[in-house]
This record gives sequence, C-alpha cells and structure tokens, in this order.
Amino acid sequence: MVGVRALCAGLAALLLLVGSPAQATLLDFSPAERQRILQHGPWPPPPALDAGNAVAGRPEAIALGQRLFFDVRLSPDGTLACVSCHVPSLAFADGRPRSTGRETLARNAPSLWNAVHQRWYGWDGATDSLWSQAIGPLTHAQEMAGSGAHLRALVQGDAALACRFRQVFGADALRDDETALVQTAQALGAWVGTLVSGRSAFDRFRDALARGDARAAAAYPQDAQRGLRLFIGRARCATCHTGPMFSNGEFADIGVPFFVRPGVVDPGRHGGITALQASRFNLLGPYSSARGDAATKTRHVELQHRNFGEFKVPSLRNVALTAPYLHDGQLATLADVVRHYDQINLERLHADGERILEPLGLSEGERGDLLAFLQTLTSPNASTRPATPPGPGSRRCPA
Repeated sequence: MVGVRALCAGLAALLLLVGSPAQATLLDFSPAERQRILQHGPWPPPPALDAGNAVAGRPEAIALGQRLFFDVRLSPDGTLACVSCHVPSLAFADGRPRSTGRETLARNAPSLWNAVHQRWYGWDGATDSLWSQAIGPLTHAQEMAGSGAHLRALVQGDAALACRFRQVFGADALRDDETALVQTAQALGAWVGTLVSGRSAFDRFRDALARGDARAAAAYPQDAQRGLRLFIGRARCATCHTGPMFSNGEFADIGVPFFVRPGVVDPGRHGGITALQASRFNLLGPYSSARGDAATKTRHVELQHRNFGEFKVPSLRNVALTAPYLHDGQLATLADVVRHYDQINLERLHADGERILEPLGLSEGERGDLLAFLQTLTSPNASTRPATPPGPGSRRCPA
C-alpha cells in the first residue's frame, strides 16, 4: 500500500511539472529569445512624475485633478468632461473610431493608462507633458471649447474648488486667465500621472523566466508563448513595440491612409512637431518647472519631411481593451491589425527607413498565436475606475 501511494504521489508530481499536452509546457526559448523577452519588463517601471509640472506627486493636487477630470463644468455648456472621451471602463479610451466632442474629431482618444511613462502626447506628439496635453481638449473649439477665462470664473464661483486651488497653488492660484488654464491642466496631469495599470499574465511569465522558474513560466498559455516568439522574432513587432511599455515612444509610417476627408490629410508627426515648437506651454516655456536635462527631448526635436503621415507607436499594454485601432480607428479589431501587418502594402509606405515592414506571410494559426499573446498584455485593473485617496485637500475644504 505504501508503495502504491508513493507511486501515485510521484505521478502527481510529474503531472504538475509537465502538465497535459494543452498546458504547463515551456517552449525551448533560446538565450537570445529570453534576453529579448526580458527587455519588456519589469513591470511596473520606476515611478515617474508629469514632466515640468511643479505640483505633480502632491496628494492635494492629485485629489483636485481627479475631481476636475469628472467635472462637466469644465466645458462652458456643461456637457463634456475629460471622462467623456477617456472612459474608465474602456481603459480610459472611448471605443470610437474618431472621438466626439462638440463635433466629430479627426482622431480618437488614446488610453490614459501609463501615460506618465510616455515621451510625447497625442497621436502626433504635439505636446511633451500630461499637463500641456490637457490644455488642448480644454480649449479646442471642436472639443470642450473652454478658455482660461471660463475656468477662472468657474473656480472663483465655487468655494470648494477655490479652496483646493489655493491649497495646491498657494498665493499664485488663479492669478489671471492663462494661469487658471495652466493650473487646471497641471492638476489634471497630476492625477492622470497616477494611472499606472497592474501586472499582466505576460509580466508573470516574464518574471518567471527572469528568475529561472520554469514551472511557473510553463503556466503561460502555449499559444501565447508561440505568439511571443513571433512577436520578438520573425514578425519583428518588437522592433518598435519594445521595452516595458511595448513602445519605443516614437512615430512611424505604417502604410495606412491618413485622409480626414476628401482633399484633406492629417499631417501626423509633421504637424505635431510644428505645434510643439510653437507652443508656450511646452517644457521650454514659462509655465514649465523642467530644469536641466528634463527638457532635452523638446530642445532637440527636429522637423523633417519624413515626419509627414507618421503617427505614434502606441503602447500595447491593455491593447485588447482599446478597439478600434490606429489614430482614426481604421482597423476595427486586433485581428485586423495583425492582418494589416501580415499583408502590408509596401507601396503605401512613404517615409525613409521603414523597410523593416514587409509582408509576413503568416499562417492562420500564427495569426491566432499573435492575437493570443496580445491578449495577455491586459492588466486585470485596466477596465475599472481606480480609487485615489482624497488627500489632505478634501478634508480642509468645503464638500
């Protein structure tokens, strides 16, 4: 009897190690493949603060920014708030091909998750910080159509908001209309900068590889492992979608039409650099607290002809939640995205240096494996509204 029990225990242990054919098997990733996989972590990265934002990281600024994010009074007609286009249950995107403010826009709202870890903001990189990015939708005629004068009057007419602004910005609070606009944006940037999504199934797999835990790594689905091997290898996705954010933080021409309407094209990065350099709200401007190397990226960005029609390489974290895809929602599903790269039309590529993109000739099974891998980049908390502590500001001001 003892021998039978020992035999059963040994078989059970063996099953735990090797699993069934459908589970608990680790592919024979080469040392080079493992190294490329490890480059996509660890997650979360070291904490970061909104660039050039003197109040970033302060609890009272974060609490004020959260309050403002959901406040429709930021738009003069009281119909739109930041949350109108950045919906928590949709990974802080809006699920539309093109976002809708007061009118339908040329592009869609990207997810705000992990935005503090990006280099540039907007599909064209027209801004270099979270707070400067917020100024655009607050004031754009097709979006919230607000102004510094409106925001200043709103806050001065609300005792609770005015108290919170004074707590955050002190004697300088609401000094003039433009200051009121910038301070509203900086509070928003402070809160959005806290939106860092949690760990995904990929992160658990990656970390298991890093510590040499083959048994834990083997729990990662087989199709996702095969998709990951394609992603870092033959499909060359990781050339641009690299690092812990699964993005190189830059811009690329991927051979998609960029017509807004007949006869009108979206200039993409070319227009973004032009706007960035002209803005008084960039990291080199009078409202930025950036010092030394913090504004190097803005100081040295250079406009080139090749930038026309380039758009941001988005982070792939939580990508399964942010359909439709591309800057204007041209591709409805992740399967469409994979198919686009698999069958890319090289004649549509116009920028220099994009020869890394070639038709892949994937099989149906390989396309399915890539999709399975992309699904594992989603964090469990990415479709829920994060809870932010109210901070000291809400305890000392009127409700």
